[in-house]
Amino acid sequence: MGGSHAHRAAEDAVPVTVERRPRLVLLAALGVFFVLTVAGVVTLWPDTSKVDELSESVSFAAPGVTFPSADVVEVQEPCASLSEDQGCGRITVRVAEGESADEEVTIGVPPDVLEAGLTAGDTVKLILVPAQDQQEPSYSYFGTVRTPPIALLLGIFVVVVVAVARWRGVFALIGLAFAGAVFVSFMLPALLSGENGPLVGIVGSSAIMYVVLYTTHGWSLRTSAALAGTLVGIALTAAIGYLSVGDSRLTGVTDDGDRILSTLGGDLSFQGLLTCAIIIAGLGVLNDVTITQASAVWEIRGAAPTISRRRVFVSGMRIGRDHIASTIYTIVFAYAGTALTVLLLLSLYDRPFLDLLATEEIGQEVVRTLATSIGLVLAVPLTTLIAVVTLPAAIDLEPEPAKTPGM
Repeated sequence: MGGSHAHRAAEDAVPVTVERRPRLVLLAALGVFFVLTVAGVVTLWPDTSKVDELSESVSFAAPGVTFPSADVVEVQEPCASLSEDQGCGRITVRVAEGESADEEVTIGVPPDVLEAGLTAGDTVKLILVPAQDQQEPSYSYFGTVRTPPIALLLGIFVVVVVAVARWRGVFALIGLAFAGAVFVSFMLPALLSGENGPLVGIVGSSAIMYVVLYTTHGWSLRTSAALAGTLVGIALTAAIGYLSVGDSRLTGVTDDGDRILSTLGGDLSFQGLLTCAIIIAGLGVLNDVTITQASAVWEIRGAAPTISRRRVFVSGMRIGRDHIASTIYTIVFAYAGTALTVLLLLSLYDRPFLDLLATEEIGQEVVRTLATSIGLVLAVPLTTLIAVVTLPAAIDLEPEPAKTPGM
């Protein structure tokens, strides 16, 4: 017992320090990349006049058309067939704003809207086409107002995050808000301005990670190692995505929204947009893996200060392999969930899966999943290696040999 206590006391008393050279190399590399990121943001900063000009050329609705809110007064049953048009498939609403406030009108709505549970007391948005050519103003259904339930869900999300993660959760929410600001104020306008999609993805994602990681996890070498691994992972994912999209001859155009956008923005490269989307899609999981690996390596060192860096790396990779398996499932299932409708439709076609790979929809999802997963897997050993190199050296706790009297 006494020997055990003495050993523990000696272990606690030994100062743990990080070697100067690897620390300086890591911080210098991050500093250089930070300068490059800032330079990239400045260089790729969107031409606001071009974006404004493009926005002015796009009209969501015809001149004079408004979108007033209305309260649902009565809801009819969905029509049993398309030929039915009396006493079914309609709602009566009371206009809540505009010149026609308090006016009650009856309009038709799609069957799926009624089947979703629309009931009296709900609020909807209408499309009001003004009177013209001696015709009366006409109303039609635009959408259901979902602000209250979404606001409630958002409030629950914030409360749960803060209650469980405390200050770390608050900082995570701040980082999330910053990421949204970068996405809206820089990345989207830059892409609309015709800037290079992969470069916008790399620069924007890197800028987000510099702020999010240090804000959420604090200023430390552990966080710096995770950031370095994340930046390498972003670069790898971008390179793999760029090559895969080109070699697969993917167009980046899958639906009517893409085709409308292609007619409005002549400078847009949809292959570049797809590569940028691949980078952004893998960012959250990549960040999760790298911060976990860096933390695991430092926790192993804290629990076993006497083992070599090689043994720390081996132990960290055991954790990393388990994490890789779970995160790959996360990526695949996330993409499968977003493309569920397309997958259901294609599953009805009597064609082999390899034939379906020729379709843009399936081809994009497969390339997106594989490119993101490869970048993620490669980031694990690289982040582990970076963290191990910056660890404090192993502590030698061997007792000094006893001196012979008189020596």
